[in-house]
Amino acid sequence: MSDLLKSLHSSAAAMRAQAMRLRTVSENIANADTPGFHRKIASIKQSSEGLVEVAKTRLDRSELERVFDPGHPLADDSGYYDGSNVNLIIEVADAREAQRSYEANLKVFDQARQMAQSLFELIRR
Repeated sequence: MSDLLKSLHSSAAAMRAQAMRLRTVSENIANADTPGFHRKIASIKQSSEGLVEVAKTRLDRSELERVFDPGHPLADDSGYYDGSNVNLIIEVADAREAQRSYEANLKVFDQARQMAQSLFELIRR
């Protein structure tokens, strides 16, 4: 495979991985107020081909927030129930990081595409 195709393939794989990270962050934000919800973590790893991919998504097993609401149907005798362990500040930071990485890989992909187009134009002459 040529270096140009390798760069296109590598950028596309990285964009897929960052899109998966954004999807995971979106799920976390959507479930921030869901009682008993554990935050999901999508980590990035390098595949055997040297490409970027999402490793297995795992649950954050940190302690759930205890919420005092005696009127809540899930509240125990003391009026507390387990909330979620989603921290919106961390989720927004993760989303921004994934978005910027996606945009950087999109620029690399576009540059490689433009180089290929220029090469084909030169060959046609």
